[in-house]
Amino acid sequence: MNKFIPLSIPNFEGNEEKYVVDAIASTFVSTVGGYVSRMEKELASFLNVDNVAVCQSGTSALHLSMVDAGVKPGNVVLVPPLTFIAAVNPVKYQFATPVFIDCDDSFCLDPVKLRSFCEEECVWNDGVLKYNGADVKAIVVVHVFGNMADMESIMDTAEKYNLKVIEDATEALGTKYTDGRYAGKFAGTIGDYGCYSFNGNKIITTGGGGAVTSGNSATVDHIRFLSTQAKTDPHYYIHDEVGYNYRMTNLQAALGVAQLEELPEFIKRKQKNFDLYKSEFEGFKYGKLIDFRSGTESNKWFYSIEIDREHVKASMREIIISLEKDKIQTRAIWGLINEQKPYEGEVTYKLEKAPYYAERILNIPSSTQITEEEIKYVADKVKQLLEGLANG
Repeated sequence: MNKFIPLSIPNFEGNEEKYVVDAIASTFVSTVGGYVSRMEKELASFLNVDNVAVCQSGTSALHLSMVDAGVKPGNVVLVPPLTFIAAVNPVKYQFATPVFIDCDDSFCLDPVKLRSFCEEECVWNDGVLKYNGADVKAIVVVHVFGNMADMESIMDTAEKYNLKVIEDATEALGTKYTDGRYAGKFAGTIGDYGCYSFNGNKIITTGGGGAVTSGNSATVDHIRFLSTQAKTDPHYYIHDEVGYNYRMTNLQAALGVAQLEELPEFIKRKQKNFDLYKSEFEGFKYGKLIDFRSGTESNKWFYSIEIDREHVKASMREIIISLEKDKIQTRAIWGLINEQKPYEGEVTYKLEKAPYYAERILNIPSSTQITEEEIKYVADKVKQLLEGLANG
C-alpha cells in the first residue's frame, strides 16, 4: 500500500466551497450571518429538538452548559476518567471539583457505580446531594466513540438525586436509541444539556465548532446569549451577566450547513465500514473489535480494537509506531484524566474498567473516505503485527 491511511480526516464532497464562498461574498464572516441561524435550525431539525445554539467548540459547549447549570466554585461534578480531557476541564473552569466514576464495557460512565457512589458515599438531605459537605451539582456523561451510554439508568439516578445531566455527545452526532424508554432519541437530547463538536476529526466538521441543545428552549436561548458576551442592550452595550466570546462564525456555519447535508450518508459509510472491519477481525485471537450498545443505532464514529494483553506485551506506543511504518495511522484510547498533572489527587471511585481499557484499546482508521481495500489492508497489518508480537 503506497497511500498513507489516516485515522480520521474530514470529507468535503458536497457544497462546502459553494457555501463558504457565498458567506465571504456576503461580507458576514464573523458571528452574525445567515448560515449561523441556518445551521442552528437544520441541526435542530436533524436532532428532532426545538432549539440549538452553535458555538466555537465542543469544549465551549460544555462550559456554557456548566455555567447555565449553576455549577459554582466548590461544587462537585461527577465525571468519567476515560475520555478526552476537554470533557472534564470545564469543571475546573468553574472552580468546581471533579469526582471520577469508573466506566463500563461501553467505555461510558458506569451507571451502577454512579448509583452506588450517590447512595454509599454521599448524604441526601433536603433535596440536595452532598459529598464531604459539598453540593453535588451535575453529571458529565460522554458517549465515547459514538457508543451510547446507559441513559435510562443514569437518568434514574440523576432524577432521584436532583442532578443536572450534561451529555457530551461530541463524538456521537447521529447516534440514537432504537429500543426502550428513549427509543428514537438522539445522543445529546436526553439529559438537561447536549453538547456536540465539529472538530476536524469528527463525523462532520466546521473546522472548529460546537453546539448545545436542551429540552428547555429558554435554556438554549440563555446559552446563546452567554455565547455572545451576554449583551443585554445592543445600543449601549449593557451586560447583566458575565458572557463569553463563544459564538460560531458565519464562515464555520457555512461549512457546517454543507456537512449537515452529507451527515446521513457519512453515518451509513461509518456503519458499513465497521461491519467490514468486524468480519475481518472475526475469530482473531489477539485483538477483538469492540461492538456498540444493543438497542441503539450508533454513528460508529471510531473503531476500537481490544488487544489481548495476556499474549501481546508490547507497549501501545510500540504498536502505533510499528503500524506507522506500514503507513497506517492509529492511536491509543487516552491517558486516564485522573492520572494527569492537572487532576492529580482528585477523588476516584472504584476505577477498574477504565485502567483496564486504557492499556488495551487501539483505535484504527475510520474516515468516511476509507476504501474496502484499505480496510482489508489495515486489518491484515494489525493482525500480522499482533500475532507476531504474541509469538515473538
